[in-house]
Amino acid sequence: MNEYLLAIIAANGIFSYMGFKDENFFRKYEFHIGSIRAGEQLRMFTSAFLHADIMHIVFNMYALYIFAPAVIAYMGGFGFLVVYIISLFGGSLLTYYLHKNDYGYRAIGASGAVTGIVYAAILLNPNMEIWFLPSYVFGIGYLLYSIYGMKAKNDNIGHTAHFGGAIGGYIYTIICVPSLLVDNLFIVTILAIPIIILLYMSKSGKL
Repeated sequence: MNEYLLAIIAANGIFSYMGFKDENFFRKYEFHIGSIRAGEQLRMFTSAFLHADIMHIVFNMYALYIFAPAVIAYMGGFGFLVVYIISLFGGSLLTYYLHKNDYGYRAIGASGAVTGIVYAAILLNPNMEIWFLPSYVFGIGYLLYSIYGMKAKNDNIGHTAHFGGAIGGYIYTIICVPSLLVDNLFIVTILAIPIIILLYMSKSGKL
């Protein structure tokens, strides 16, 4: 396993475990609009290493483990790390923008960063299959589920971050590999659909 990928999985595991065992630790580092607006911007980074429960972290790390090799193969380990971090902050920034006036809003999870890796991997290797389905079906379905989660608001998972991460991974990958706009135009276009749906729903007040 690539050392960058291993380090990220280990960091998520250790940080999440500490959050599981200590609620004060969890509350100190989770994404919380009121605290961030009070000056605790570090939460925009640390919240991406906390998870709601074992299944939450297992699903995120499994998705990362499956999709990361495609990004590493094309961009190298450091390039993969850059995509991960850009996607992480993309998720946090979009979450902050959409919820900045909801001082009680809280969220956690690596989903934003992982979704950015998922999108980058699909762009770079569109022939991947996940559970016998084309990888882009998984990516689009994941984001459509996120729209449901954003509307339902029935958990503490950062569904909004999925989109910010997807946008970060999507744009950065295309900037790095502009030939995708010619070679994989179908994939580039179809991956943009859920992002466009989100923007429409946000602008029309349906979220």
